[in-house]
Amino acid sequence: MEKVLMKGNEAVGAAAIRGGCRYFFGYPITPQNELPEYMSRELPKVGGVFLQAESEIAAINMVYGAAGSGARVMTSSSSPGIALKQEGISYIAGAELPCVIVNMMRGGPGLGGIQPGQSDYFQATRGGGNGDYRHIVYAPASVQETVDIMTEAFDVADQYRIPVLVLGDGMIGQMMEPVEFRDPPTRELPEKDWITDGTAGRRAPNIINSLYLAPQDLEDHNRRLDAKHRLITERETRWESFRCDDAEIVFVSYGTASRIVRNAVEMLREQGVRAGLIRPITLWPWPQAAFDALGPSVRALMAVEMSMGQMIDDVKISAAGRWPVGFYGRSGGMVPDQHAIAEAAVAMLETATQEVR
Repeated sequence: MEKVLMKGNEAVGAAAIRGGCRYFFGYPITPQNELPEYMSRELPKVGGVFLQAESEIAAINMVYGAAGSGARVMTSSSSPGIALKQEGISYIAGAELPCVIVNMMRGGPGLGGIQPGQSDYFQATRGGGNGDYRHIVYAPASVQETVDIMTEAFDVADQYRIPVLVLGDGMIGQMMEPVEFRDPPTRELPEKDWITDGTAGRRAPNIINSLYLAPQDLEDHNRRLDAKHRLITERETRWESFRCDDAEIVFVSYGTASRIVRNAVEMLREQGVRAGLIRPITLWPWPQAAFDALGPSVRALMAVEMSMGQMIDDVKISAAGRWPVGFYGRSGGMVPDQHAIAEAAVAMLETATQEVR
């Protein structure tokens, strides 16, 4: 299959169209602007619709409407723009509507900067909206992986009637890498018999709603959502384990930061330090099984993030007191350095050795 050199944001748009996306509603914000620009040019060529909304809030509610009619629809933004969409995302999750949302993260909080960051982890995995809801969160580490995930994301959203969030960062959106467009795995998708596309007199009207005034009705709804979330955890959790079989220290990192960590692993191996890496590909569902599979050689874990420490909370939960958990992070658009990561790991192992003594 022929590879094409593409900028990340444009490759995401091309993959979305291949995945069946025909409607895009968004609002410009750096560093993801090439994505809506691409969609504005390419969607009309396949009979699709691009609309630049008057705001992020308007865009996510347009997504709600299009998803309710059965369309394959997406939006994209960057960190503060995604924050504005949170109420709409909660409504979409509550109404069980499928859609795809792309966040090319930048540094924060507030307006922050336009350089890459990973400080939206809490927002992505804990949800900035209200209520007992979840959405699937993918964290690709390369443009190729982002393309593969985007092509499949619309099927996953339709299968479970759930929003799917693809969490990249400024580097994913702005870098250029060779990609090939592969066919996604085949899924048996349920019929969309719930959509509001007109009855033609053949059935009763469908109602899409997230309002339940009777407490028992709302609890029943939430229990049904929870059962779906458990099924997704069972079926859709993804991760990569790299050189963990004999590792004494295991890094945990995601996205583009994990590529730097992989270099640090190889560097440490050359120095005689047995390092490994767990790379979550889904941040939700979180890959607990990757930690449970670690062997007796492991002495410590270290979370590496482009933030002041957010994913580390999940790493500590997964460690469950079995190993000490260290942290190395850069923030505000600063990118981790493999030498500094390796030095932090060596220092942590020395501390762990002294504590044992």
